[in-house]
Amino acid sequence: MSEHMKRAEQLRAATDRHYNCAQSVLIPFAKEAGIDEEDAYKIASGFGSGMKSGSVCGAITGGVMALGILGIDTPANTTKLFATVKRNHEGFVDCKDLLALNAKSGGDKKAHCDGMVYEVVAAIDEILASLG
Repeated sequence: MSEHMKRAEQLRAATDRHYNCAQSVLIPFAKEAGIDEEDAYKIASGFGSGMKSGSVCGAITGGVMALGILGIDTPANTTKLFATVKRNHEGFVDCKDLLALNAKSGGDKKAHCDGMVYEVVAAIDEILASLG
């Protein structure tokens, strides 16, 4: 398990402070990009729950931010990230649609959101690995 994934799991398990999906994806990559975790927390604060409006999933927007701070936000890498999520979730990327799909299958919301965070962190780790 990568250090990024370990950190994401710690953030999602935290009970002293809430970390939304975007924060839980961005923060594990902040340190290596030279960004303080508290600053990453603030930057990503408005992106949870689909930018607080059910739009694009916070884990995905956190992932796009992570690609940006790592300097690897090429169109190909961003497309790869979106394609991974779409492939795993019937083509959906919006929070409201992903949650509806999860509810339809009887899934737990927290477990679903945790899973989205872990999926996106793993996808970024794969992109990083492919770059050598």
